[in-house]
Formats: sequence, structure tokens, C-alpha cells
Amino acid sequence: MFPVISWMVFSPLIGAFFILFFGDKNEKQCKKIFLIAIISSLVSFLFSLVIFVNFQSSPEMQFVENFKWIDSMGVSYRVGLDGISLPLILLTTFLTPIVLLFSWDDIKKRIRLYYFSMLLLETAMLGVFVSLDFFLFYVFWEAMLIPMYFIIGIWGGKKRIYSAMKFFLYTMAGSVLMLIAILWLYFATGVGTFNILVFLNSPVDPLLQTWLFVAFAIAFAIKVPMFPFHTWLPDAHVEAPTAGSVILAGVLLKMGTYGFIRLAIPLFPEAAIVFSPLFVFLSLVGIIYGGLMAMIQRDAKKLVAYSSISHLGFVMFGLFSFNLLALGGSVLQMVNHGICSGLLFLMVGMLYRRRHTRLIDDFGGIAKVMPAFSVFFVITVFSSIGLPGLNGFVGEFAILSGSFQSHFIPTIIATIGVVLSAVYMLPMVQKVIFGKIRIEANKILTDLNLREWFVLVPMIFLVFLLGIYPKPILKIIEPSTKSLLLKIKGRKLVAKETKNIKPRLVSSSITTRGGQ
Repeated sequence: MFPVISWMVFSPLIGAFFILFFGDKNEKQCKKIFLIAIISSLVSFLFSLVIFVNFQSSPEMQFVENFKWIDSMGVSYRVGLDGISLPLILLTTFLTPIVLLFSWDDIKKRIRLYYFSMLLLETAMLGVFVSLDFFLFYVFWEAMLIPMYFIIGIWGGKKRIYSAMKFFLYTMAGSVLMLIAILWLYFATGVGTFNILVFLNSPVDPLLQTWLFVAFAIAFAIKVPMFPFHTWLPDAHVEAPTAGSVILAGVLLKMGTYGFIRLAIPLFPEAAIVFSPLFVFLSLVGIIYGGLMAMIQRDAKKLVAYSSISHLGFVMFGLFSFNLLALGGSVLQMVNHGICSGLLFLMVGMLYRRRHTRLIDDFGGIAKVMPAFSVFFVITVFSSIGLPGLNGFVGEFAILSGSFQSHFIPTIIATIGVVLSAVYMLPMVQKVIFGKIRIEANKILTDLNLREWFVLVPMIFLVFLLGIYPKPILKIIEPSTKSLLLKIKGRKLVAKETKNIKPRLVSSSITTRGGQ
């Protein structure tokens, strides 16, 4: 079988290797580096599309590749994917060429190192989503830290060193806990392998589950980031270059939520159920706290950063509701948030490129001079606050609908977050896009150039496509989420739950059986 996953994962790394043979002292050399980066990321995207087209709607791992690596320890190069990892893979391979294209007008120093770092980061992110060996998973997980540290620390804002160090130390602290838990699990079970699939089918003592779940959960909660582990995120977002913020919000934060659904919950289901009330509570705190903090921000980029904390609170809320509809909605919302937050960061970056300020009060009346930009901006904001027909609505509706069955009062509280999103987003639109042009510099702003059109149009297309017709993604997600719930709650409970939600799915816009 053709190793399509390996080619998808390592195509960016091959491009990064060739970039090292070029200098970046003149524009001609920089263009060659840029083209290599774009082509290698597009090749990875094409391989992900091949996987998508040939993917079977099944809970089983597909396109599995397995080669012995460190045989004495039971370590192997084992990769594969299912309906939980594939949507995030598609998101990663889609966003990377977008941000590389945007970066041409944004990055003016150390071009070779920048594109090398971005391609290395893409390989590491994809590696996390496809790893089926704990050792390999940890290697890719740690590999993400290095390029992201440089992206923030070299091409970031005035406080870039502080923000890069904070990001690195927080994530590294969680990684050490995860490493200890992996080794503890390896020696405690005595399976003699780091194969994740073997661990998923190996029973773990309930007391040991508790300690191991806590270690994994802290590592992933930092990455999400959940309250109270969130403090590194606003600094990292504000100081990172625009492309770094897009990848950080669009993909890196999803590593945390993916870690919960791929490892922490299925490996330690009994502990996950015991700790679920705590995580539901922390998710609600994140939803409300993120929304309230976003309301008081004057910096547009910081507002979007805090909105991410709120939106990812919904994802975590859905995961720990242990409901089929909510769980599928959480996976879908990971993708939807990546698109919406990515768009918002890109458009804030476009404004910053023109005015060298991100303060909301420094704009106003932009619609008069940037009409195309304003249309895209308003569409994205409407999606972010969950307007029906746009992608932001679908995931949150599924999460709240599913969670309502098992967590009635918490779900009512969570809906406050939906209201708050309108409270902090709509005033920003009003102040930036509409009204009179009060500042002279805003009168001469130019609308989108050709490169910016190529950046925004594909993402806006997905906003409408996933909002109107999410069936293909939901069809991929459902078997894997149902399989996860079978492991956690038992076959009878899941069968009853599935029967209960069928009428709701058919009557809503998110059915996976013939509806939209």
C-alpha cells in the first residue's frame, strides 16, 4: 500500500530541507524559498484530499503504516487516522498554505528560517494527529514547541521574548507530566509496547487511572488552554506574527482537545467520568470568563484571543458531556473554530499591515474605503457568534443540543456564552467597519489586493459550505465518536442515546443521514 500518510506528513519537511540550500539576501532568492514552501504545503494538502476521498465511514484506523523502530523497547513508527483525526488533518493542511501565502507581504527578515520553521511546524502538527505510538506521539508533540517558539520569539512584537518563553515553559511543563504518565503506564501495564491501540484495549487499575488521567489532563488542559491554565495564550497571540496567531488558534490549541478525545478519555474512562463534573465546571468558567474578558479589550487581536478561550470552552463542555451529539459537535467545532479564528486573525493582520495599530478605536468607517474587506469581516463575525447558515452555528448547536440531555442547568449557563459572543463582537464591527471616518489616515486605506483575495475567499467558502452542508464531515466523525462512547458508557446506553437523537438530527440542519 502506498504510504500516503507519511508523504502527507513529511512533504513539508522535505520542502524545509530544500529551503536550506537557498540564501535570502535578495528578492529573487526569497521568491524561490517562498515557492518551495507553498508547493510543499500544497502537496501535503493534496495528499490529505486523497485520504479524504478514499476514507471509509468506519471507527477503525485507516491507512495504517507500521515499521519497527526501537524494537527492544517496543517502539515503532506506527501511523494511521480515523474520523476524529481526519477533520483536524484537513484543517492543518488547508490553513498552512493560506498562512504561507499571507506571509509574503508580512515577513521581511530571516525569510529562510521563517519558512523553514513553518514547514517544520506543519510536519510536527500532522505527526501528532496520525501517531499511533506513544513514543512517536511525544516526539511530534515536543517538536511543535521549537518552531513555534522561534516564530513568536523572532518575528513577534515588542514583548516577543517574554511571550515565547511563557508559551514554551507552560507547554513544556505539561509535556513533562505527560511523559511521566506515558512511562508509568508503559511499566505498570507491562504490555512491552508503546502502541497506543494496545493501551486502549488494556484495562488499567481504577486508582492508577486517576493519577494518570490527572497527568494527561493537565498537559492537554494547558494546550487547550482551559481556565486556569490559559494565561499564556493572550500574550502569545498578541505578540506572535499574524501567521503564527492563525496556526496557534487554528491548529495548536486543538492539540489539547484532540489529546483529551484521543488519549485521556478513552485510556482512562472511569477516571474521566469521575472528573467530568470538574471539567464541565471549568469549561463553563472558561466560556463566561473568556467572553467577559473579550468585552473589555481595546486591542482587536487580544479580543479574538480571549474569544478563543470562550469558544474552546464549548468544545470541552461537549467532550465531557459524554453525549453522542455533543461529542460530534465538539469535533466539528474544533474545525469551525480553526476557520473562524483564523479568518479573524488574518483580517486583523491586514488592518495592522495598513495602519500599524490594532486598537479598535483607531478605526471607524472602514466600509467606505475597504468594502470587500468589510463584507468578509462581517460574515466572519456573524459566523463566530453562531448565525444559522454559517459554520460557527452548526458545532455549537450540536454541543448545546446534546449536552442539554445530560447537563440541563450547565447547558443553560453555557448559552450565556453565545450571548456574550454577540456582546463583544458586534460592537467591534460597529466601531471598526461602520460609522464615520474620524481619523485622516483611514481615508486612504486600500481594499484587498490579489494575494489577500486568494487568502480569504477559500476560507469564506468553507464558512458557508460547513454551515449549509456539514454532512460529509459529520459522516466521517460519527462512527469514531460512537465507538468512543461505547467504550465509556457501554453499548446499551449508547444505543438508547443514538435512538433518542435520530429525530433531532433529521429535523435539524446537521443530520448525517440525508439532511444538511
